[in-house]
Amino acid sequence: MLPEPWAAFLAAVDAALPKPVVLHCIGGFVLTFVYGSPRNTGDIDYIVQIPNDVDIDSLAGKGSALARKHKVYFERVTINQMPENYDERLREMLAGEFKNLRLLAPDPYDLILSKLERAGPKDRDDADYLFKSLQLDAATLRERYQELRVNLGRPTREDLTLDLWLDLFTTN
Repeated sequence: MLPEPWAAFLAAVDAALPKPVVLHCIGGFVLTFVYGSPRNTGDIDYIVQIPNDVDIDSLAGKGSALARKHKVYFERVTINQMPENYDERLREMLAGEFKNLRLLAPDPYDLILSKLERAGPKDRDDADYLFKSLQLDAATLRERYQELRVNLGRPTREDLTLDLWLDLFTTN
Protein backbone atom coordinates (compact mmCIF):
# COMPACT_ATOMS: atom_id res chain seq x y z
CA MET A 1 0.00 0.00 0.00
CA LEU A 2 1.21 3.43 -0.94
CA PRO A 3 1.22 5.88 2.00
CA GLU A 4 -0.18 9.39 1.94
CA PRO A 5 0.29 11.85 0.44
CA TRP A 6 1.42 9.65 -2.46
CA ALA A 7 -1.77 7.59 -2.81
CA ALA A 8 -4.05 10.63 -3.05
CA PHE A 9 -1.61 12.55 -5.27
CA LEU A 10 -1.19 9.75 -7.79
CA ALA A 11 -4.93 9.03 -7.83
CA ALA A 12 -5.58 12.72 -8.55
CA VAL A 13 -2.97 12.75 -11.33
CA ASP A 14 -4.46 9.61 -12.84
CA ALA A 15 -7.97 11.10 -12.77
CA ALA A 16 -6.76 14.32 -14.41
CA LEU A 17 -4.90 12.65 -17.28
CA PRO A 18 -6.78 12.90 -20.58
CA LYS A 19 -5.22 9.65 -21.87
CA PRO A 20 -2.72 6.98 -20.82
CA VAL A 21 0.76 8.23 -19.93
CA VAL A 22 3.84 6.15 -19.15
CA LEU A 23 6.71 7.62 -17.12
CA HIS A 24 10.19 6.12 -16.74
CA CYS A 25 11.00 7.04 -13.14
CA ILE A 26 14.29 7.27 -11.25
CA GLY A 27 15.45 8.75 -7.97
CA GLY A 28 14.26 8.66 -4.38
CA PHE A 29 10.68 7.59 -5.09
CA VAL A 30 11.90 4.45 -6.87
CA LEU A 31 14.49 3.82 -4.16
CA THR A 32 11.86 4.11 -1.44
CA PHE A 33 8.80 2.43 -2.91
CA VAL A 34 10.41 -0.24 -5.09
CA TYR A 35 13.67 -1.01 -3.29
CA GLY A 36 12.76 -0.20 0.32
CA SER A 37 15.16 2.63 1.07
CA PRO A 38 14.34 4.37 4.36
CA ARG A 39 15.00 7.84 2.95
CA ASN A 40 12.23 10.37 2.31
CA THR A 41 11.46 12.13 -0.93
CA GLY A 42 9.04 14.82 -1.98
CA ASP A 43 9.03 14.20 -5.71
CA ILE A 44 8.92 11.58 -8.42
CA ASP A 45 11.76 12.11 -10.87
CA TYR A 46 11.16 10.90 -14.40
CA ILE A 47 13.33 10.87 -17.52
CA VAL A 48 10.94 9.71 -20.26
CA GLN A 49 7.26 10.41 -20.84
CA ILE A 50 5.23 8.51 -23.44
CA PRO A 51 3.39 10.13 -25.16
CA ASN A 52 4.99 13.53 -24.88
CA ASP A 53 1.89 15.62 -25.65
CA VAL A 54 0.47 15.68 -22.11
CA ASP A 55 1.91 18.45 -19.94
CA ILE A 56 2.74 16.56 -16.74
CA ASP A 57 4.69 19.52 -15.37
CA SER A 58 1.67 21.86 -15.52
CA LEU A 59 -0.63 19.16 -14.21
CA ALA A 60 1.49 17.79 -11.35
CA GLY A 61 4.92 19.42 -11.41
CA LYS A 62 6.44 21.66 -8.78
CA GLY A 63 4.16 24.63 -8.18
CA SER A 64 1.10 23.03 -9.80
CA ALA A 65 -2.26 23.00 -8.03
CA LEU A 66 -1.91 19.26 -7.31
CA ALA A 67 1.60 19.76 -5.92
CA ARG A 68 0.42 22.58 -3.66
CA LYS A 69 -2.50 20.47 -2.45
CA HIS A 70 -0.55 17.25 -1.79
CA LYS A 71 2.92 18.69 -1.05
CA VAL A 72 4.58 16.27 -3.53
CA TYR A 73 5.16 16.57 -7.27
CA PHE A 74 6.60 15.15 -10.48
CA GLU A 75 9.91 16.46 -11.78
CA ARG A 76 11.32 15.87 -15.25
CA VAL A 77 15.05 15.17 -15.06
CA THR A 78 16.73 16.37 -18.22
CA ILE A 79 20.36 15.74 -17.36
CA ASN A 80 20.69 12.02 -16.87
CA GLN A 81 22.39 9.19 -18.68
CA MET A 82 21.04 5.67 -18.58
CA PRO A 83 22.51 2.41 -19.89
CA GLU A 84 21.66 1.72 -23.55
CA ASN A 85 19.10 -1.02 -22.95
CA TYR A 86 17.66 0.08 -19.61
CA ASP A 87 14.16 0.29 -21.10
CA GLU A 88 14.18 -3.47 -21.74
CA ARG A 89 14.61 -4.03 -17.98
CA LEU A 90 11.98 -1.61 -16.66
CA ARG A 91 9.34 -2.93 -14.30
CA GLU A 92 5.97 -1.45 -13.52
CA MET A 93 5.36 0.10 -10.13
CA LEU A 94 1.84 -0.04 -8.74
CA ALA A 95 0.60 -2.22 -11.60
CA GLY A 96 -3.15 -2.09 -12.08
CA GLU A 97 -3.65 0.77 -9.60
CA PHE A 98 -4.46 3.46 -12.15
CA LYS A 99 -6.46 3.86 -15.34
CA ASN A 100 -4.16 6.28 -17.20
CA LEU A 101 -0.91 6.50 -15.24
CA ARG A 102 1.86 3.92 -15.55
CA LEU A 103 5.06 4.37 -13.58
CA LEU A 104 8.06 2.27 -14.62
CA ALA A 105 11.22 1.76 -12.57
CA PRO A 106 14.70 0.69 -13.68
CA ASP A 107 16.35 -2.40 -12.30
CA PRO A 108 18.77 -1.73 -9.41
CA TYR A 109 21.92 -1.85 -11.53
CA ASP A 110 20.52 0.73 -13.95
CA LEU A 111 19.33 2.87 -11.04
CA ILE A 112 22.83 2.88 -9.55
CA LEU A 113 24.30 3.85 -12.90
CA SER A 114 21.77 6.67 -13.30
CA LYS A 115 23.46 8.30 -10.30
CA LEU A 116 27.03 7.88 -11.47
CA GLU A 117 27.45 11.05 -13.51
CA ARG A 118 26.22 13.43 -10.81
CA ALA A 119 27.86 11.37 -8.04
CA GLY A 120 26.98 13.59 -5.10
CA PRO A 121 26.95 12.28 -1.53
CA LYS A 122 23.21 11.40 -1.69
CA ASP A 123 23.79 9.57 -5.00
CA ARG A 124 26.65 7.59 -3.50
CA ASP A 125 24.60 6.74 -0.41
CA ASP A 126 21.65 5.64 -2.56
CA ALA A 127 23.90 3.48 -4.72
CA ASP A 128 25.56 2.00 -1.62
CA TYR A 129 22.14 1.16 -0.17
CA LEU A 130 21.03 -0.60 -3.36
CA PHE A 131 24.27 -2.51 -3.80
CA LYS A 132 24.43 -3.78 -0.23
CA SER A 133 20.75 -4.31 0.58
CA LEU A 134 20.08 -6.21 -2.64
CA GLN A 135 23.45 -7.99 -2.55
CA LEU A 136 24.28 -6.91 -6.08
CA ASP A 137 27.22 -8.22 -8.04
CA ALA A 138 30.19 -5.98 -8.88
CA ALA A 139 30.91 -7.83 -12.15
CA THR A 140 27.33 -7.32 -13.33
CA LEU A 141 27.48 -3.62 -12.44
CA ARG A 142 30.75 -3.24 -14.37
CA GLU A 143 29.28 -5.11 -17.35
CA ARG A 144 26.14 -2.95 -17.33
CA TYR A 145 28.34 0.14 -17.07
CA GLN A 146 29.65 -0.59 -20.56
CA GLU A 147 26.14 0.16 -21.88
CA LEU A 148 26.32 3.55 -20.20
CA ARG A 149 29.95 4.41 -20.89
CA VAL A 150 29.45 4.88 -24.65
CA ASN A 151 27.11 7.83 -23.95
CA LEU A 152 29.15 9.65 -21.32
CA GLY A 153 30.82 12.97 -22.01
CA ARG A 154 33.77 12.26 -19.68
CA PRO A 155 33.94 8.48 -19.38
CA THR A 156 37.33 8.44 -17.66
CA ARG A 157 35.87 10.48 -14.80
CA GLU A 158 32.94 8.05 -14.42
CA ASP A 159 35.36 5.09 -14.71
CA LEU A 160 37.12 6.43 -11.63
CA THR A 161 33.84 7.12 -9.81
CA LEU A 162 32.62 3.56 -10.47
CA ASP A 163 35.93 2.14 -9.20
CA LEU A 164 35.72 4.27 -6.04
CA TRP A 165 32.09 3.33 -5.43
CA LEU A 166 32.76 -0.37 -5.87
CA ASP A 167 35.68 -0.17 -3.46
CA LEU A 168 33.34 1.47 -0.94
CA PHE A 169 30.46 -0.96 -1.56
CA THR A 170 32.55 -4.11 -1.30
CA THR A 171 34.56 -3.08 1.77
CA ASN A 172 33.24 -4.14 5.21
